[in-house]
Amino acid sequence: MTTLDGHLIDDRTGSAPGSRDSRRHEDSGARHEAVAALFDPVTCRHLEQLGVGPGWRCWEIGAGGASVATWLARKAGPTGKVVLTDSDVSWAEATARQVETRTHRLGRDDPPGEGFDLVHVRLGLVHAPDRDRALRSMIRALRPGGRLLVEDADLALQPLLCPEESGPEQQLANRLRLGLRDLLAERGVDLAYGRRLPRLLREAGLARVEADVYFPLASDACGALETATVRQARGALVAAGVATEEEIDRHLAHVATGAMDLAAGPLVSVRARRP
Repeated sequence: MTTLDGHLIDDRTGSAPGSRDSRRHEDSGARHEAVAALFDPVTCRHLEQLGVGPGWRCWEIGAGGASVATWLARKAGPTGKVVLTDSDVSWAEATARQVETRTHRLGRDDPPGEGFDLVHVRLGLVHAPDRDRALRSMIRALRPGGRLLVEDADLALQPLLCPEESGPEQQLANRLRLGLRDLLAERGVDLAYGRRLPRLLREAGLARVEADVYFPLASDACGALETATVRQARGALVAAGVATEEEIDRHLAHVATGAMDLAAGPLVSVRARRP
């Protein structure tokens, strides 16, 4: 269960080609690639500002992708180490040589070590069964002076798929996005979690807390993310009466034209240091 708009999705792997589960896996991969295209530049800018360099020990909490772990491995070099964890790491086979992958359930399992120079999580903390415990475990894993970068969504901050609702195509798109948000809220997702992170890190005793918010508008990756998300969530959307199958097909066709200016949900990035 990953990404900004994929909370309703049960990612599955190992399915036969052409099967329903195989298509879900393909959509999941497309969604992870779109998230990387949209947000890796933002994440890497924050990591650069935190000073990641040779010899660093990093804990990367995966959300279905290894792009950031690979970037960290290049920065840390042969004297450094990157531990990449997720509840399912079967997707993480093709990572850099100095990336160690481990199965880990954030918010349930103990950290995969101590004394890390950096701990980073993107679009994963809001999914943790116990977010407070998860955050404490991440802080505990840092060495004194170690850096923490937490990035998560705030779907209430900018709730529309099409900020400029200029026609019926945009109106349908926004109805689907708002319906998806309602379903997420019903399932216990905190739609305003991102904005709470700076306060939570200060209250946890961290220093030099800084944050910014980014949401892309009008890019091919926004369309790819929307297509993969709606394809995977369509069953839940139809069952909840948010849209009919015909309306979903019509929306996907509109997205495929590339003629709508689509926005991804805002990503809040918060940097801090352990004293």
